[in-house]
Amino acid sequence: MKYEWRKQEKNLYFPKEKPQLITIPPMKFFMISGQGDPNKEEFSEKVGVLYSLAYAVRMMPKTGYTPEGYFEYTVYPLEGLWDLTEEGRKAEKLDKDQLLYTIMIRQPDFVTQEVVDLAFENVRKKKNHPLLDSVTFEIMEDGLSVQMMHIGSFDEEPRTFKQMKDFISENNLQMRTLKHREIYLSDLRRTEKNKLKTVLRYLVSEGS
Repeated sequence: MKYEWRKQEKNLYFPKEKPQLITIPPMKFFMISGQGDPNKEEFSEKVGVLYSLAYAVRMMPKTGYTPEGYFEYTVYPLEGLWDLTEEGRKAEKLDKDQLLYTIMIRQPDFVTQEVVDLAFENVRKKKNHPLLDSVTFEIMEDGLSVQMMHIGSFDEEPRTFKQMKDFISENNLQMRTLKHREIYLSDLRRTEKNKLKTVLRYLVSEGS
């Protein structure tokens, strides 16, 4: 039976359209960082290399090697950590060229460094992507967080962020960083902008 994160981990990936407090456990990711407008080609190339590795792990049994503890699963969604340069923070309106990001795709718990090395090797054999060496494999733990489902275009996210910040303030919480996480649940090529589903998340701590 295939593991479906959409069904088995609804609390992490399908919050309601109102802020909620949640504790996020440690997770494993393929990650790559950059700066600039996500609508440009470089960003698409980085997304592409992450998916190449994610599918290399997913399809590994078909290449003759089945990792210990392997199970059938649906590849996890693309996620992004977003920030701004100092210059970008000072600007009156958002300059997308000043965005700093780390995009990532979560990996199942059975993925070890050995599995990662083999995934890189398999991708290199198939198509030696120029950005492959920029990808890292890391464990991240968001811990205590406030998250909320945003439905609509990315440019409309500020209205959802405002609700989240109000919730943080009202519940005596503090943001641990100005960065925020986004989890992309919709296929951008097939979904109308006003129907896009994106999980937004702030890392928080309990106020003193």
